[in-house]
Amino acid sequence: MSSKPLADKRYAAITGRTIVYSVLIIVAIYYLVPLLLMVLTSFRSMNEIRLGQLIEWPKSFSTEAWSEAWSQAQIGARDEKGLRPYFINSILMVIPAVSISTILGALNGYILSFWRFRGSDAFFAILLFGCFLPFQAILLPMSQTLGWLGISGTLGGLIFVHVTYGIPFTTLFFRNYYVNIPGELIKAAKLDGAGFFTIFWRIILPVSIPIIVVSVIWQFTQIWNDFLFGVVFSDPDSQPVTVGLNNLVNSSTGEKRYNVDMAGAIIAALPTIVVYVVAGKYFVRGLTAGSVKG
Repeated sequence: MSSKPLADKRYAAITGRTIVYSVLIIVAIYYLVPLLLMVLTSFRSMNEIRLGQLIEWPKSFSTEAWSEAWSQAQIGARDEKGLRPYFINSILMVIPAVSISTILGALNGYILSFWRFRGSDAFFAILLFGCFLPFQAILLPMSQTLGWLGISGTLGGLIFVHVTYGIPFTTLFFRNYYVNIPGELIKAAKLDGAGFFTIFWRIILPVSIPIIVVSVIWQFTQIWNDFLFGVVFSDPDSQPVTVGLNNLVNSSTGEKRYNVDMAGAIIAALPTIVVYVVAGKYFVRGLTAGSVKG
């Protein structure tokens, strides 16, 4: 057997990978250049920015802009300065909102997969309708609901809004993941006398790590980056970091301090970047694991 066809196939494979990697590198550079520009600008002084070029390596690295964005810049009429109080509000909001919506989504998916009831398909279809509702469509009814509950303009109200809006998505993730688990496993557990929560805690949850990671990343990103709910349903003391960043950029007077704005933008985006860097590969695995059946 001649070795020439084998060599041609190997050459074609190497050429194909080279083209794919080249395209991926170009796309990565296209998306990373703005981030690099933000980082470099945040470490430059205003004198250097005024006298130099827009894209230029800093002549000296300074963390003054980061310090000012975090705790010294006057944002609106608040007594507390900088993005720090807004950042803390976002942490106090995102942790319970992500936890509650993920737990409720897991329970919903578990029930819709293994404890089906009359009308469960219609219930699931109605629940999925919530995935397609635009944010703007629920502003007025949600404002009325928060007023009735007495939590309007509070962090509790923001948590309630994000949990309510996130449940359809988390239910979809978990339900599509659980339908791939053999039903015989659950039936055998029932024959052994295991109840609803015993099966959920000892059988379902241990095999749910990939989809839990997907749900946490999805919800964390959606809630942390949200601006509309944050600006509509909060008062000045409960505003999240996205609203604080908007106020920082738009409420400054006198000279525009680009280095402070860039440092503030990176501070606001840092948690989501860290989450994706740490758990990004599990996000893809979890999505593909739950995409076999609809």
